[in-house]
Amino acid sequence: MQRFRSVLGNARTRTVGLLALAGLLVAGCGGRDTRPQTTFDAEGPAADTILGLTNLTLIMAAVVFILVEFGVLFVLWKFRARKDDDPEALPEQLHGNTKLEIGWTALPAVVLAFLAVATVATVLDLAEHPGDEALRVRVVGQQWWWSFDYDIDGDGVYADDDLEAPAVEHPEEYETDIEVATEMVIPAGRPVYLDISSRDVIHSYWIPSLNGKKDAAPGRIHHLTLEADEPGTYIGQCTEYCGLSHAYMRQVVHALPPDEYEAWVERQMEPAREPQGAEEAAGLELFEGRCASCHLVEGVNDDSFEGAAQVSGAAPNLTHFASRGTYAGGIFELWRDADDSSVIEWDEIGGELNRNQLEAWLRNPPGEKYMAADEERGMPNLGLTEAEIDSLVAYLTSLD
Repeated sequence: MQRFRSVLGNARTRTVGLLALAGLLVAGCGGRDTRPQTTFDAEGPAADTILGLTNLTLIMAAVVFILVEFGVLFVLWKFRARKDDDPEALPEQLHGNTKLEIGWTALPAVVLAFLAVATVATVLDLAEHPGDEALRVRVVGQQWWWSFDYDIDGDGVYADDDLEAPAVEHPEEYETDIEVATEMVIPAGRPVYLDISSRDVIHSYWIPSLNGKKDAAPGRIHHLTLEADEPGTYIGQCTEYCGLSHAYMRQVVHALPPDEYEAWVERQMEPAREPQGAEEAAGLELFEGRCASCHLVEGVNDDSFEGAAQVSGAAPNLTHFASRGTYAGGIFELWRDADDSSVIEWDEIGGELNRNQLEAWLRNPPGEKYMAADEERGMPNLGLTEAEIDSLVAYLTSLD
C-alpha cells in the first residue's frame, strides 16, 4: 500500500509538472499585440528584397534537408542487418573514394558560395542611397524612447542639431524643420532616408515590414532607407538590449497618402494651440511650472528651454502631443483601440481618449514604466494632485 501511494504521489507530481510546463509554453505563444512583428509581411521595397533572400535561403535549406534525410533513410535501409550477415563483419567502407569525397565537399561549398553571392548582392542593394527625392529623417534612440527630426527643406540640417558638428550658427534659419517623438510619420510611396544615432547606449531600430534592423550607436550615424508601398501603420521593437526597460521601447511608423502627409507637416510646423477654457489654461500654467524644464512645447517655452534635466539631456517634444497614438516609448495608448488590434492606427488618433491610462502615467510614471534605480533617468514622479492631473490632461490633449 505504501508503494502504491508513493507511485501515485510521483504520478501526481509528474502531472502537475507537465501541466505547469504546458502552461509556460502556452503563455509564450501569446501576447498583448495581435499584429505580429514579422519579416514575412513585407510592405516595402527593402522588405521585399530581404524577403526574397530569406525565401531563397529557406528553399535551399529545405532541399538540403530533404536530400540529407532521404540519404540517411537510404543508408539505413541498404546497410541494415540481415539474418545471414556475419555479426563481426564490417560493412563496405567508403573511405578513400575520391570522387565521392570531392562531391560531398564541393556541393556544400557551391551551395554556400551561391548564397554568399546572393547575400552580398542584397546587402549592396539595401545600402544604395535612395536619391535626392528621399525625405531625410534623423532617428535618435535614448533610454527608452525614440525621437524623429525631419529635414523638411532638404538643406541637410536638422531643427535639433545637438548631435551634429559643427553646431548651427543661426538656428532661426532652420525653423522649417520639425521634431516629434515616439511615432514617425512618412509619405507612402516615397523613400525615407534615416540617419540613426543614440544619446546613451546602443539601441537598434527595426520596422520589419519596411526594412531590416540598424543599430543606433552613440557617436556614430548609421543609415537606413524605409519606404511603404501603401498607407498603413507599421510597428517594430528595439532589438538591442539597452537596459531594464528595453522591452518597453516600441517603434511606430504611420505611412500616409501624400496629401495627408503634407497636411500633417503643415500642422506640425505650427506652434502649440492656445488654451481654450480655464482648465486648459491651468494645465498650461502647471506645465510651465513643473514640466517645462524637460519638455518643449513650441510657442510656450522656446526661449527658456535648455533641454531635459534627466541623464539623456532630452525628453519628448510635446508641441503636438495629441496628434500621436501612443506615448512613453510607444507602450501606452493615448486613444482607444477601436478595432482591438493592439495598434493605434492613424484613423483612431483623435477618437476616444484613453483617459485612465494617461492619468495613471501622470500620477506615477516610474510605477507605470520602470526606468532605473535612480530617478534621473526617465520621467520622475512629480507628486501631482488629482486636480493638477485633470488640468494637465486637459492641456495635453488640446495639443493636436
